[in-house]
Amino acid sequence: MDFQKILDEIQEDVQPYFGKGAVADYIPALARVSPDQFAMALRLADGTEYSVGSAETPFSIQSISKLFSLMLAMDIMGEDLWTRVGREPSGTAFNSLVQLEYENGIPRNPFINAGAIVVTDVIASHSANAPRRVADFVRQLSGNDQNRVDEEVALSEWEHGYRNAALANLLRSFNNITGDVDSVLDVYFRQCAITMNCLDLVRAVQPLVLGGHSPIANRQVLTQREAKRVNAIMLTCGLYDAVGNFAYSVGLPAKSGVGGGIVAVLPGQFSIAVWAPELDAAGNSLVGTRALELFTTKTGLSIF
Repeated sequence: MDFQKILDEIQEDVQPYFGKGAVADYIPALARVSPDQFAMALRLADGTEYSVGSAETPFSIQSISKLFSLMLAMDIMGEDLWTRVGREPSGTAFNSLVQLEYENGIPRNPFINAGAIVVTDVIASHSANAPRRVADFVRQLSGNDQNRVDEEVALSEWEHGYRNAALANLLRSFNNITGDVDSVLDVYFRQCAITMNCLDLVRAVQPLVLGGHSPIANRQVLTQREAKRVNAIMLTCGLYDAVGNFAYSVGLPAKSGVGGGIVAVLPGQFSIAVWAPELDAAGNSLVGTRALELFTTKTGLSIF
């Protein structure tokens, strides 16, 4: 299959969709990102890579970071992690306070904000320097030492993170955060502000393609069973409350972020990442979602 030709075709096919979404504006540092950018990268299980557009341009990964923090927390706690966070789709907004209170402080899954804050608390309570541990883990997986926290974005998250602060305090009231709330939030905001590009992302998620093995870090970062479970949670929870539509149209386990990135995998075959900053109503990249739908349609490669 001529994957480069397919990516080139997709870049042309998605052009009419630009201008139909909007960049995230609740974080001022993201609101200033130029909306007309596009990148796509593909890495096969054998290490062959293809890309199109601005595949080496870094962007704020935002909630894609929750995927890496989950991998770290699973390594720390194993199955005990699931006593503190669930594995079900939320069906509500990713930052819902109502659902968290109704369910007695146990977040529905690790990819909504409340669940990711609990996961961050796990890392923080087992690390001498949690922000560095998360960033180092990402850099090891991607092989790119330039994957760093964007300090402007991190500060912007702090200055406008009232809902996340409310979630963290509510979690603390249910004893589902053990550390200092501000310290946990600092780790959380800083991990969301890490910058990566599409080539970084397809390399960093290779453990989810290869049964837990990272060819970049040259080590087993997850067991095969853990990799399978992370992929399952991505499929059912990775795209906020639009996960059903994404599974229907694209058919790959994936994780998105409001920075406009989406990373997806087909276990045993490939990882793929897209970046286009304009978001749809659910907070997912509008052009990126369409690009991934075109990829699985043109290639016939999905989990279904």
